[in-house]
Amino acid sequence: MLQNLEFKYPSNLVFFVFVLAAIIFLILGLRKKEKIMARLHLNSTARFKVLRAVLLGVGLSLIAVAAMGPQAFQGYVEVSKAGLDIYVLMDTSKSMLAADIAPDRLSVAKRIVGTLLDQLAGDRIGFIPFASDAYIQMPLTDDYQLARMFLNVMDTEMISGGGSNLAAAISLAADSFQRASSADKVILILSDGEDHDGASLEAVKKITDQQVKIYSVGIGTELGGVIPVYDHAGSTVIDYLKDAEGNTVISKLASGTLRQLAQDGGGVYFQAALDGAETAALIKELSALKRDEYQMERVKRFAHLYQYFLGPGLLLFALAWLLPERRSGA
Repeated sequence: MLQNLEFKYPSNLVFFVFVLAAIIFLILGLRKKEKIMARLHLNSTARFKVLRAVLLGVGLSLIAVAAMGPQAFQGYVEVSKAGLDIYVLMDTSKSMLAADIAPDRLSVAKRIVGTLLDQLAGDRIGFIPFASDAYIQMPLTDDYQLARMFLNVMDTEMISGGGSNLAAAISLAADSFQRASSADKVILILSDGEDHDGASLEAVKKITDQQVKIYSVGIGTELGGVIPVYDHAGSTVIDYLKDAEGNTVISKLASGTLRQLAQDGGGVYFQAALDGAETAALIKELSALKRDEYQMERVKRFAHLYQYFLGPGLLLFALAWLLPERRSGA
C-alpha cells in the first residue's frame, strides 16, 4: 500500500511549516526563558501539558498530511478522445487593422477564435495566418492553453508584404489534414475578404477530401474604414494608408468571395457582429459535424486517502483543545 502512496498537493506542506513556526514563536514570546526551563521538571501539571502538546502536534501533522492530498495508485485506465480537426486561417494583412468594427478587425477575429476555444472539448485546432504568404503557426493540437498563447501573439507584422494570399493558406490546410481520418475536417477562414481573386476558389476545387468543410467569417463592414499606419513601437498612429495617388485607402468588407468559398466548401458563411451572434451560430454548426476517435491515452487512476488523515487529525486537535490547562486539584 505504502509503495503506491502519492501526494497530489505536496506543496501544501509549506502552510503547515508556517503554522508550526508561528506557534513556536508565540510560545517563545509569551513565556520567559526561566519559565520554559522550569517546565522541564515534569511534575503532574507539566506532564498534563506535555500530553496536550503531543496531541496538538500529532493532530496538526495528520491535518498537514491530509492537505497534501494523499492518494493510492490503483492502475491505469484507457481514455479515448473524439473530435474533429480545425485549421483556423487568420487574415493578418494590414487591412485587418481597420476599426470599422470595434476595436479593430483583427481583435474581433481573435475574440471569435478565443470564444471558440472556450467551447472546444476534444477537437484539435491549428493556426495558419496569411497575408502575402501563409504558414502553419501552430499545428493541430488539443492543448487549448497553448493555442491561446499562439493566438495572443498573432498580429499584422507576422508576414511581410501586402495582399492576402488565401489560396496558399487553403492549400496548406488541406494538405496538412490526416487523410486516414473519417471525421469531418474544418477550414475556418476569418478575413475581410479583400484582395482575394479566383485563386482561392480554384484552391477549394482542388481539395479531393470530401470530409473537408469550409466555413468563413467576414470581418468588417460594407461602409469600411481607414487603415492606420503605426510608428515603429506599434503604439501610436502616425498616418493612414494611402494609394499610389496619395488618396486615403478605405478598406471595405468584400463578402462575395467568402460566401462563395463557404458554399463551394460545403460550409456556411457568417458575418461578425458586435454581440458575438456569429460565434454562437458557428459553434452550433461545428457541433453537428462528425467526430472520430483519434487518440487513446493511459491515465493513472487513484483512490483518495485524505479522509483517513483528516478525521483523526481533527479529533486529536479537538481533544487537545478541550483538555484543561492543569488537572483539577493540581
